[in-house]
Amino acid sequence: MTKTPIYIIADNIISSLGFTTKANVEQIALEQTGVQCHNDFSIYPNPIWVSKIETAALSNASQQLEKPQNYSKLEQLFLLSILEAAKATEIDLSQEDTLIIIASTKGNIDLLEHKNQGKFPSERVQLGTMAAQIQQYFNNPNTPLVVCNACISGVLAMDVAKRLLRKKKYKNIIVTGGDLVTEFTVSGFQSFKAMSDAPCKPYDKNRVGINLGEGVGTVILSTEQPLNTTNIVTIDGGASSNDANHISGPSRTGDGLFLAIQKALKDANCTSDEIDYMSMHGTATPYNDEMESKAIALANLQEVPLNSLKGYIGHTLGAAGLIESIIAVHALKNNMLYRSLGFDELGVPKAINVIQKTSTKPLNKCLKTASGFGGCNAAMVFSKLPTK
Repeated sequence: MTKTPIYIIADNIISSLGFTTKANVEQIALEQTGVQCHNDFSIYPNPIWVSKIETAALSNASQQLEKPQNYSKLEQLFLLSILEAAKATEIDLSQEDTLIIIASTKGNIDLLEHKNQGKFPSERVQLGTMAAQIQQYFNNPNTPLVVCNACISGVLAMDVAKRLLRKKKYKNIIVTGGDLVTEFTVSGFQSFKAMSDAPCKPYDKNRVGINLGEGVGTVILSTEQPLNTTNIVTIDGGASSNDANHISGPSRTGDGLFLAIQKALKDANCTSDEIDYMSMHGTATPYNDEMESKAIALANLQEVPLNSLKGYIGHTLGAAGLIESIIAVHALKNNMLYRSLGFDELGVPKAINVIQKTSTKPLNKCLKTASGFGGCNAAMVFSKLPTK
C-alpha cells in the first residue's frame, strides 16, 4: 500500500545561535558555537558550560506577541517559533484540520524556582496546562498533544505526527519542542556526573560529558505538497524502541537503537546503502557515544558521514530532536556536511565516519537518531524529492 507523503513545509529554530533557522544554519556552517562558560549562580554555584538564549534578545523578540507578560519564558519561545514557521505558509492555525504537538522534557519547570514563584498559577508547571496556553493563543480547536519521553521527545513527536497524517486525521500538524537550562535540569545532570567542564566532544576519546542547551524547534508538516517550492523534503519513515536496560544508562550493546534504525528504514522502504548522511544524538557521555557506535555497526552504516550538533547548541533535551532534524533537513537541501564540532580523535569501540570538516556533497537521504533516559530510542528518515 502506498503511504501518504509527509511534507516538511516550514520550520524554525530558536537557540543561542539565533532566532531563525537561517541564522542557526549560517552559524553552524561557519563552525560557530553557542556553548559558553556562564557564571549564573541562579542555575549552579560554579561556572558552567551551557548554551543559553540571551535574555535581552528574547525580551526584544517577545514584543511582537500579544500580552507577552502573560506567558512564561518557554511559552514565549514556543509562540515565537510557531509564528516564525507559520509565516512561510498559508495555514490557518485556528482551523480544525490543524493539530499542535508539543515536545518537552521539563516544560515550565523553572516556575518552581524561588525567583519565579508567584509569577504564574502553580498549575502552569504541568505540561498539559502549558500546552493549552499555546493552543489557546492560536485559537486552535483541537486539544494539543504532549510528547514527553526524555531526550527522544522531539523525534518521537514527529513520528507521532507522521502516523496521524498518514491516517488522514489532520491535514497539517505543527510539531514544536523546547526546553530551558534551569537549576533543576543542571542539578539533575550534575547528580549523574554527566556534565562537562569544557566544550563537549562527541565521539572523541577525551569526551567527559554533555553541555546543556536551551531552545525551541518547530516544523510544520502537511499531506499537501507545497507549490512553487524547490528542495522539498519529506518524512519517509520513523520508529521508536526501548532497550529495557536501565533508567539512566543505555544498552551496552546498541541493540535498542539498532532496532529503532532498522524499523525506521523499513518504514521508509529504504536500505542502509541509500543513507547519505546521519545526524546522530552524540551527547559526548562515555556510554551514549559508545552505544551509538555499536548500533551504527549493527545497521551497517559505518561508512556513512555523521555528526553530532551538540557542540554548537548543547543538548537541548526536548528540543534536540527537532532542532537537529531541521538542521539535517537544510543540510539535505544545501548538500552540506557540517563538521561534528569538538571531535578530534575517535574514542568509541566501533569505526564510524565522523565529519571532521564542513564540506559539500550530493545528499538525498538522511537518518536522524535520538536516545534517552529509560532506554528509549527513536530514528527518522528524511528524503529530498528529485528536482523536476
